[in-house]
Amino acid sequence: MIKWISLALFTILLLGFIIPEPRLIPVENASSADWNKETFWYEPWGTSGVHKGIDIFAQKGTSVIASTNQVILYQGQKPKGGNIVLALGPKWRLHYYAHLESIDINGLSLLSSGSKIGTVGSTGNAKGKAPHLHYSIVSIIPYFWLADESTQGSKKAYYLNPIIYLTSDTP
Repeated sequence: MIKWISLALFTILLLGFIIPEPRLIPVENASSADWNKETFWYEPWGTSGVHKGIDIFAQKGTSVIASTNQVILYQGQKPKGGNIVLALGPKWRLHYYAHLESIDINGLSLLSSGSKIGTVGSTGNAKGKAPHLHYSIVSIIPYFWLADESTQGSKKAYYLNPIIYLTSDTP
């Protein structure tokens, strides 16, 4: 029995790595010119200490789209992120979308890359600031070789650099 459970879990884990992972910048019509290349792991950054994602600037109401094929796990509100969406994508990566003006999905959803999630805003701790999407990627499976000696550098094994993810073929 244990052997079959182990085999089933291994198969599920493996399937997560073979699902296609098309990648898009998660703000409609945005390019790399719409984010500051220095914002990933920027410090000091408020109560979190280090900025573990990138901010993609756009006009309020611009569509936020799924950066890859993903399953929406949560949509709601959090004090820092405001209106947020958390999704599970290929390779067991969580995609975090924050400061949304609106969320256009309901419940557990399966989205293909490019599907609309919501709109750019300035909710949460971005209130009063320029509208933008805070976008982070967290790997459930650690990449230990990415950890370093920087402030909170051990968390780099989990928090992947969205700039590398969005601009390369193999992050």
